[in-house]
Amino acid sequence: MTRMIRCAKLGREAEGLEHPPVPGELGTRIFEEISQDAWEEWTRHQTMIINEYRLNLATDAHQKILLREMEAFFFGAGANTPPDFVKPE
Repeated sequence: MTRMIRCAKLGREAEGLEHPPVPGELGTRIFEEISQDAWEEWTRHQTMIINEYRLNLATDAHQKILLREMEAFFFGAGANTPPDFVKPE
C-alpha cells in the first residue's frame, strides 16, 4: 500500500518514502514530510553538489556539508548551485 503525504517541498499530495533516507532527526522529518518525487529531485541535485564541491563523504566535515545542503533543499530557501557550476547541455 502506498503511503501518501503532503510534500513540504512540492506543496502537493504525493507518494511518501518507504523509510527514512538518513538516520536521525533530519531523516525522520524527511520521511514524514517529503515525497518520493522530491527525493528524486534531491538525488540529482546531490550528485551535482558532490561533484562540484569535490566532497569526500568518508569525512565527517563533508557529510555535514551535504546534510546542511539537504536540509536547505527540502526545508529552507532551497539549495543553490555552486558558483562555478555550468549546466550540461
